[in-house]
Amino acid sequence: MNTFQYMMRLIGYRKGWYIANALVWTIIYLMPIFPGLITKAFFDSLKIDDPVIYGTGMLVALLIGVALARGISVWIGFITDVNFRFRMGMLIRRNLLEHVQKEPGAKAIPCSPGEAISYFRDDVDQSEEATSWSVDVFGMTCFAVVACFILIRIDATMTLLVFLPLVLVVIAAQLATTKLQKYRTASREATSQVTGAISEMFGNVQAIQVAGAEKRVVDRFRGLSDNRRKTMLKDKLMTEGLDSIFSNTVNLGTGLILLLAGAKMRGGEFAIGDFALFVYYLTFVTQFIANFGRFLTYYKQMGVAFSRLTWILQGTSARVLTLYRSLNLKKGEGKVPVTATLKENEKLELLKVKGLSYRYPETGRGIDHINLHMPRGSFTVVTGPIGSGKTTLVRVLLGLLPKDSGVVQWNGQDVDDHGSFFIPPRSAYTAQVPRLYSDSLRDNILLGQPENEDQMRRAIHTSVMEEDLRQLPHGLDTMIGPRGVKLSGGQVQRGAAARMLVREAELYVFDDLSSALDVETEKKLWNRLFEERGDATCLVISHRKAALSQADHIIVMKDGYVEAEGTLDKLLEESESLRQLWHGDQEIKS
Repeated sequence: MNTFQYMMRLIGYRKGWYIANALVWTIIYLMPIFPGLITKAFFDSLKIDDPVIYGTGMLVALLIGVALARGISVWIGFITDVNFRFRMGMLIRRNLLEHVQKEPGAKAIPCSPGEAISYFRDDVDQSEEATSWSVDVFGMTCFAVVACFILIRIDATMTLLVFLPLVLVVIAAQLATTKLQKYRTASREATSQVTGAISEMFGNVQAIQVAGAEKRVVDRFRGLSDNRRKTMLKDKLMTEGLDSIFSNTVNLGTGLILLLAGAKMRGGEFAIGDFALFVYYLTFVTQFIANFGRFLTYYKQMGVAFSRLTWILQGTSARVLTLYRSLNLKKGEGKVPVTATLKENEKLELLKVKGLSYRYPETGRGIDHINLHMPRGSFTVVTGPIGSGKTTLVRVLLGLLPKDSGVVQWNGQDVDDHGSFFIPPRSAYTAQVPRLYSDSLRDNILLGQPENEDQMRRAIHTSVMEEDLRQLPHGLDTMIGPRGVKLSGGQVQRGAAARMLVREAELYVFDDLSSALDVETEKKLWNRLFEERGDATCLVISHRKAALSQADHIIVMKDGYVEAEGTLDKLLEESESLRQLWHGDQEIKS
């Protein structure tokens, strides 16, 4: 897909709105035709011997009427423009965000979150701007054609001088293409680096303070900002330079017209009405030429934006950006039940994993040919030393990392898209480092799910949070601050557990959930889980005795493969690795 096809796809998203918008703005741009003709008729009627046909009052009334009609049309035009223009931006952002969310965690975005913001903001805005300006160019071109037809009938030579600057504008824009794209690309990249640096600084304030690196971080940020200033200055100068060329080329044509008109009027070849018409149209023709040049500039910049947006797709077809989908703008439109239910034959009876493998491209480390067999109600614990691949295993299983090979089966059926399949109500997941938001504890647990009082009560009880809620100033409605900073490490983990448990899933995946819990609290959590959700299937990453003691099957991993598996008693007899973990001879974390 090239830039032109990209623009046409955007235009076709809401073709009706685009046509309506183009029609309204074409009428707006054509309206100056009539005041010009009225003005010409007025001056042509001014003769010494004949009475004035059109009085000044009538002229003023006609011009006011046309101005009012144009004002109403502009108001309608803003409505059509907003309804079309912002739908384009929303469509691109919606499709881009959906693509990012569906990609495995390792491929979601090829840059920092801060840099991604500039793609979502600046590059989408540039695409929207260029496509919106195509409406103006069409309307102004219609005006130029009609005005050219009228003016040629009066004086062909004068008309040629009016439209000659257009050729120079097009030539200037084409000559500037390479430089303009180069400066716009550099400007966008520099902006991305600055936004990325801001994101990293705010996300690592504590680490920066502990390392005493405030000055170095500020100096780096100052350097990035200075580079952005220089690149944006070059981009701005190039854009303004082109605008200056467009405007001055038009002014040159204006001077030539006035000189030629004066000479023809002295010779009696040019009437006052003709001169008034040329001067009146000249303003709008000037706008047409300048805006046509501006559109070419925007179009070139849109090419840069398109290439950047395509890059963030990481090899996926560029058509993803313009897939036609509903934006659900009307109230209640597109509402999807958050709490879906499974049919009886869809509930988990057996989860099998065969030969699951994944290697990180940068290091070559990962997991190799992992097999799992998890019947309904089973409690499987995966353990092993640091770097053995435990977290990688669950992330590949859940589709957060793309598998290199292997098969996952749910009740004997192959699972193709892990990322969209392993979600509530099929499975729920608590990550090794839980992410909480600067919101109330209640909203952090629900994350948009409609609140069910019984489900919330059970989730709070199972995650052993009742006492914590009594100590928090506003209970579930307590604001916990960015990343849950107002909570202890154990409260953060249990809050994340409550978030998972409130979703009533068939498969629960815990990644080192109890690492910040004391022994007694952890024991309560596992006991309550079994008491209240006896048929739940659990996959747990842990090295803690409380979890290992509950397991009916343990998998010991080492260097990305399964070193041993079986029951706790069997492995304590046969596996040296598990004995070391059990007796605390080797510190282990996921």
